[in-house]
Amino acid sequence: MRNDNPIWSLVDVKGPEFTGLADRVFDTPELAYGETRSCAAHTQMLRDQGFRVTENVAGIPTAVMGEAGKGGPVIAILGEYDALPGLSQQAGLAEPKQISDDGFGHGCGHNLLGAAALSAATAVKDWLEAEGIEGRVRYYGCPAEEGGAAKTYMARDGQFDDVDIAITWHPASFNAVDDMRSLANTRIDFTFIGKAAHAAGAPELGRSALDAVELMNVGVNYMREHMPDAARVHYAYLDAGGIAPNVVQAKATVRQLIRSPDLAGLQSLVKRVGSIADGAALMTGTSVSSQVFSAVSNLIGNGPLSEAMQAEFEALGPVPFDAEDIRFARQIRSTLTREDIADTFERLAMKPDYDKPLCDFIAPLDRPFMGGMGSTDVGDVSWAVPTVQARVATCAVGTALHSWQQTAQGKAPAAHKGMLHAAKVMASTARAALTNSKLIAQAKQAHSEHLADFPYSCPIPADTKPPTFIQ
Repeated sequence: MRNDNPIWSLVDVKGPEFTGLADRVFDTPELAYGETRSCAAHTQMLRDQGFRVTENVAGIPTAVMGEAGKGGPVIAILGEYDALPGLSQQAGLAEPKQISDDGFGHGCGHNLLGAAALSAATAVKDWLEAEGIEGRVRYYGCPAEEGGAAKTYMARDGQFDDVDIAITWHPASFNAVDDMRSLANTRIDFTFIGKAAHAAGAPELGRSALDAVELMNVGVNYMREHMPDAARVHYAYLDAGGIAPNVVQAKATVRQLIRSPDLAGLQSLVKRVGSIADGAALMTGTSVSSQVFSAVSNLIGNGPLSEAMQAEFEALGPVPFDAEDIRFARQIRSTLTREDIADTFERLAMKPDYDKPLCDFIAPLDRPFMGGMGSTDVGDVSWAVPTVQARVATCAVGTALHSWQQTAQGKAPAAHKGMLHAAKVMASTARAALTNSKLIAQAKQAHSEHLADFPYSCPIPADTKPPTFIQ
């Protein structure tokens, strides 16, 4: 690994402050829109580092933005800090062991994600000041990536309208510039209203909302055969009508999570799911209403920015793990299946290496796409502004996101090394853009050409507010 880029040294100088931030967020895991302590920790760090701070961004109490610099281009660096339910786990153990009964945990590495992004923004700020260069860097502390779509609401609110480029990253078991493919999705709550009655004495007087929900789910399941292969639909009962089987359930709610590779396909599937809901209501003599809970767009890539980040990543090299990192990674790997390990390599179109505990290479940018996509609200930022994202190794090869193994490695020295490495990749990419006006112009041109062919329409209705009530 080279260390001759001055901005990398600026990351190292303050490294302990930001690994400490990551650990504090890990120790206070909070779910979507309830990240009060995590946001407060990031806000305090922004103030300590001399950023101009804006709180309550887009009307979201746990969203914060810090800006530094003056004039010139505006570079956004995106961070996250929300946790997940059911993934409480003691750090540093290669076996499942919950910390607390509430079950929250950073099983997607967002404690690292936000801290590294803020570290990168701070390094860019310090570099701008030292060099006397005009330009601004912003850190966006974004809550509720896990299902809450905060960045979509922020983009709809115009929070990125004056940004020139956006940079982010995500913890992973490999090193690569992200291929910027994801599924657009929406979460819609369908509520059926029927009529209560005695389920034995006078069932003919009742109209079951629960029957309607179950019929809707059957209809959606049959639809799966007749939708694109990459599309997905999942559901969860929010209200099954109560706990008394001798009462015909008068109200029931199901949340349908609908995913598609692009916004146009998503809109088509949403209409079909809505028709199925109407049919279920008709069959059961109930009524149905729907409410969008959240939605995100698919990611769109940006060739010039991806090439620039790849060059910076290759100049830096892979994460410098040591023997102790490898030892713990081997312990974690012993809890994984061969399929888990193979998945890491298959995502990179590579032959599996079952003896490699930690990633020691950077995947090429021109690798073929091998499928397998999730969803992220970074997608809507990528429609608003040219965006690039890195994947940086912070855990053992084969570690699945949203697993206890991921949480177990969240405070490990390897995770700290990976997050600071990610900060260097992001900071040096920002530096490259700030010192090369052609790069920003090329990124904007590529972005404009995409929008000319595929105009953006926010997947969240204009009158839908961020569901901050769920905190």
